[in-house]
Amino acid sequence: MATKKLLPRSKVKPEDTWDLASLFASDKAWETAFTKWQKQIKKYATFCGTLGDSPEQLAKCLKFDSKLDREGERIGTYAFLKTAGDAGDSSYQRMIGRFENAASQAAQAASFIRPEILSLSATKLKKYLASKPLAHFQLALERLVRYKPHTLTDGEEKLLAMQSEMSGAAQQAFSQLTDVDLKFGDMKNEKGQTIELGHSSYSAFLNSPKRAVRKQAFHQYHQQYSAHENTLAATLAGSIQRDIYYARARNFPSAREASLFADNVPVSVYDNLIKAVHSKLPAVHRYLDIRRRKMKLKTIHQYDTYVPILSELNVRTTWDKAVKQVVEALAPLGDEYCKVLDKGLRGRWCDRFPNQGKRSGAFSCGTFDGDPYILMNYQPDVLNHVFTLAHEAGHSMHSYYSAGKQSYEYYDYTIFVAEVASTFNEELLGKYLFDRAKSDKERAYLVNRAIDDVRGTIIRQTMFAEFEKITHALAESGEPLTVDCLKQEYHKLLEIYFGPDFVLDPELDLECLRIPHFYSAFYVYKYATGMSAAIALSQRVLHGGQAEVDAYLSFLQGGCSKYPLDLLRDAGVDMENPKPVITALEHFETLVDQLDGLL
Repeated sequence: MATKKLLPRSKVKPEDTWDLASLFASDKAWETAFTKWQKQIKKYATFCGTLGDSPEQLAKCLKFDSKLDREGERIGTYAFLKTAGDAGDSSYQRMIGRFENAASQAAQAASFIRPEILSLSATKLKKYLASKPLAHFQLALERLVRYKPHTLTDGEEKLLAMQSEMSGAAQQAFSQLTDVDLKFGDMKNEKGQTIELGHSSYSAFLNSPKRAVRKQAFHQYHQQYSAHENTLAATLAGSIQRDIYYARARNFPSAREASLFADNVPVSVYDNLIKAVHSKLPAVHRYLDIRRRKMKLKTIHQYDTYVPILSELNVRTTWDKAVKQVVEALAPLGDEYCKVLDKGLRGRWCDRFPNQGKRSGAFSCGTFDGDPYILMNYQPDVLNHVFTLAHEAGHSMHSYYSAGKQSYEYYDYTIFVAEVASTFNEELLGKYLFDRAKSDKERAYLVNRAIDDVRGTIIRQTMFAEFEKITHALAESGEPLTVDCLKQEYHKLLEIYFGPDFVLDPELDLECLRIPHFYSAFYVYKYATGMSAAIALSQRVLHGGQAEVDAYLSFLQGGCSKYPLDLLRDAGVDMENPKPVITALEHFETLVDQLDGLL
């Protein structure tokens, strides 16, 4: 049988690709705009050293900066999306390369703005914040002024800036070691095919229905981490010490508080998340035992937790049917939401199917001036791709509503709330499909998928967040982060999160040395809080009335016009209270009960 090959980009039907005309009508139009934009960068120099002259002068500078940034977003997004559609096209590689070079020049030219504003006296800043010319920028300035106690003298700031490349050495060493130097060898899959074991194939091996394959992959993969555990412990400890150094240099009480400062999130939110998850871990332990029983295993190991209990459903969902299901599932959000989304997905918002040179995976790319585009590599025979479409549609509608309601300066929502809209859509789609399932097997598959989503996003990411909290606190107290210290602390968490009846292979302690997220500390908790908020909000909308729907839509319109916690509080969930996390985990408990009854 001949191998089915991907089409070159030039052979893909136009209706299956995105139409980027909302950004630029053609590459020629982009070229004209880029040339004009690039010439504007030098105008930054006319404002340097003048921001303290008057509120009017600062307003002129901020308006110019905003206008240039907005046009740069449009230009950069067009180049990015062109490259994403066909990375093999050298003309688009050159296009994005030219933009990135010019954007770097713009960032350097504008770098004086922040320190010059913060160097103003408290009296002058107060006067500026109350002035009419700066009224539109008041919120942005208030957020900037918050950093004044954490901003150093010009000389000290220069020294910190000079350290930026050096400060990334630990992460760079980790990446080079794990992505390039580590070689995991070859092994056979369940079909007897010899495949090289690596980061991407490791996941495939763990999903093998043959336990011997999963077990071999787990042990063979971790052998390399064991052989380099001292080096990996040193790079992780170095990254943690970097976090502590910058926090202390900028007068923060701790590295964790320094990281949470930008979103104005108190550490109580972080601690409440961990406490709430701990209170519901018995349900996780029960699910793992259900998995063990249904897979007919005497004991359950970590390499048994990724393979589906049920095989993928033999369901074919065409693009049009997937759009119909997603839109109908989101009917509780009202006609406007559904009509806009239906038109966009049936129109040219989305680049639908794989082609040669196209970027893998899926993403949403919303901008202020263009359509909220979606990249998919949709496969009709993979049910999870329908959920992926709903997920990315959530991001795109978030961008659509925020850009429609807010000014450019306040439309771009933060990472803290980004996953709420996308996960919310997945929750509604899951309920829609469950209510229309034709068999217990189909219902069990959908429930198991939802359980593993919660376990992977809320439970696992919270465990990672707790590890980050513990290791940073140890280092801040002067405790050396040796390889034994790191493994021991991680093992304690594994015992808590996986329960007494789960077999913890010694190699699993090494997992803490291979997680890339740990090199961007205090980030993963946002995945857990985002999903918790999404589940709580979806329950609120499904069981509420128009007021609950309106509150949620207002959240989508909020952009970054308020801090994340305030946006979510207005939508109906208070993340400073553990209740939303408890609600999400009670939903998890219900799903576990359902699965046990269905299997």
